Amino acid sequence: MAPLKALEAEYPILDPNFQAFCASHGIFSVEDFLIHDLYELAAFAEQQPTSEKLKQHQPWLNGLELLDDALHNKHVLSTGREGIDLLLGGGLREGQLTEIVGPSSCGKTQVCLLAASNVATKQMGNVVYLDTGNSFSPQRIAQFVGHIAGCAFDEAGKRIFQRIMNSIVCHSVFDIFTMFNVLHRLVINFPSQLQKGGQVRLLIVDSISSLITPILGNSGSQGRALMISAGYMLKKLAHEHNVAVLVTNHTVGGERGIPKPGPWTDLEEHPTCEASTFW
Repeated sequence: MAPLKALEAEYPILDPNFQAFCASHGIFSVEDFLIHDLYELAAFAEQQPTSEKLKQHQPWLNGLELLDDALHNKHVLSTGREGIDLLLGGGLREGQLTEIVGPSSCGKTQVCLLAASNVATKQMGNVVYLDTGNSFSPQRIAQFVGHIAGCAFDEAGKRIFQRIMNSIVCHSVFDIFTMFNVLHRLVINFPSQLQKGGQVRLLIVDSISSLITPILGNSGSQGRALMISAGYMLKKLAHEHNVAVLVTNHTVGGERGIPKPGPWTDLEEHPTCEASTFW
């Protein structure tokens, strides 16, 4: 694995003082760091003059702590279709970004609408739906809700439908900067939502390609930076707030004409499924 010094430019916290501290414990590479006892290193770091600087950063978690967090705090939300849940390893996992990839009109939006309907109908929590192409359909939601809840559209059924629709908040988002603003407001409002008992459990972006493609056209490095920021922000939101994030993406021509996910996935590692396998 890479030596710590090689990572200094990308991670400023790995400055010469940090490297000297690690070297005093025989740590010169990422591998050396990973096999050391983090609690023992933290105890030694407390005695250093620069300990206050280290406290400004979140502590590292070891593998056992991450596993415990996944088992006890990260639940799985059903999409409402058993076959899709099976392909996704049980469903949409909280704290994780899941990407659905496919060509136009292959059913990606239908999966999003179904997942939103199922989460809202079964009162798993609230849903935030970022619609980038005017594809959100209340009528289709109503059809899914009627099937899931088994209710007719009489007065009682209308009240149930109203409650469910109130649990799904749709934002029309037509550029990446608007998406950033919506996500920032969402993060700011999380504490008040928890107090009111209306926790957001699912965030849907349908589709990310509509936001990414325009900025990659003529923006050069700036477009690439915005693309990376979008992925980082969505993953950070998912992890820190235990939200399942579902994103749709288009396909582009790959090697030998074989379709592959759009360019956004070149930089991200997360579960990706092809929509054509769902139906």
